[in-house]
Amino acid sequence: MGRQISAGPYREREMTVNKLRGRFAVSAFSTLVSGLILSTPAHATNGYFSNGYNPQSKAMAGSGVAVDNGVLGLAQNPALGFRVGNGAEGCITLFAPERGFTIGGAAPLTPGSYSSENNLFAIPCGGANFRLNDRSTVGFVIYGNGGMNTEYVGNPFAGLGAGTSPLGVNLEQVFMSVSFAYQINDALSLGIAPVFAAQRFSATGLQAFGAMSTNPAALTNNGDDWSHGWGLNLGMAWEPSAEWTIGASYRTRMQMDQFRSYAGLFAEQGDFDIPATATLGAAYTPAAYSNLTLTAEFQRIFFSDVAAISNSGALLATPLGANNGPGFGWKDMNVVRAAAIYRASPRLTLRGGVSYATDFTDDNEVLLNVLAPATIRWHASFGASYAMKNGWELSGAFTHALEAEKSGSNLTPGFGQPVTLSMYQNELSIGLSYKW
Repeated sequence: MGRQISAGPYREREMTVNKLRGRFAVSAFSTLVSGLILSTPAHATNGYFSNGYNPQSKAMAGSGVAVDNGVLGLAQNPALGFRVGNGAEGCITLFAPERGFTIGGAAPLTPGSYSSENNLFAIPCGGANFRLNDRSTVGFVIYGNGGMNTEYVGNPFAGLGAGTSPLGVNLEQVFMSVSFAYQINDALSLGIAPVFAAQRFSATGLQAFGAMSTNPAALTNNGDDWSHGWGLNLGMAWEPSAEWTIGASYRTRMQMDQFRSYAGLFAEQGDFDIPATATLGAAYTPAAYSNLTLTAEFQRIFFSDVAAISNSGALLATPLGANNGPGFGWKDMNVVRAAAIYRASPRLTLRGGVSYATDFTDDNEVLLNVLAPATIRWHASFGASYAMKNGWELSGAFTHALEAEKSGSNLTPGFGQPVTLSMYQNELSIGLSYKW
């Protein structure tokens, strides 16, 4: 027999190289995301919440509470950390919304069709996850949770006697969380993630409502105002059998600072907390066809818990900014998703999905919602991931949100002209991930 050569030094060198690759990936993604997330707006589609956070989830119309979608999947269910394992991910989404409204009838509101400017936005995301031992992981993710942007060159409220151009709002939300996942046994994992949120808001062109505000100086055209706060994301992943996975998550209401520069616009003197969300889903992988996974989930967004969002603006009988002041009249939103994953080869994975959201408000709330025409109901999406050499994977997704309209009229005397809101969206997402 020939002399055996120890593999120890070679194994150690391989482990060192992998560690260096991991550190490089984390550093690169952190630098990329930090630079982009602070300079680009975040936008979304279910109300003003994002329908998924990375290409893997977006390719399935936002599904992800019961399937492994990579590092950014921890934003949806922190209990999946053990499944994700050691890895880092960075992604960017090009978001193209087309939104606008029409006003009919005669004065005082200026009739006509209005389309928003700014129809292309870049939304970054990124993060990393690490196995601490055989049962626990820790991860960090940063992503745009949602937002809304409108900028109309014309201002129909100028007919009331005041109102500069442009008319519109800009809301941006960034979430950062550290997630801890613990595998209780081979079937059950739990996760917890403290979440830090930062949001920025500005409004322009609302001078016509000065006489209806508790604080006209804090109503409009005050530039960007920042708000910060905290919440908690809880998750569970349970595998009752080799074919089934059940996933659930609950993100608490985010307690945010007030927008003091807009205390005369939002109810409760500028209070604008971020609503809670709850998601329950299941994934099924047939034993006879293990290349295919089917998943479905139900999500509820509790918009009604936040007065600035849910208070009715159908009848402008109380001042803007008051505790019971007008809001946008948004209702709790239910989102249902169905999606599929097909592993076409060891390197190529295909995904697709659809989602449906319930109506966001009533017909008589449309007037103030020209600022935030969140009419989208249906999404259809598809995408793929391709595993390259040395642990790298490239993912992409395309989503089309079908055009939806909302028509009605305000109940306030003199404001009852017919209004129709409309929106559709296209979204292209690309991501690069690395596992070690």
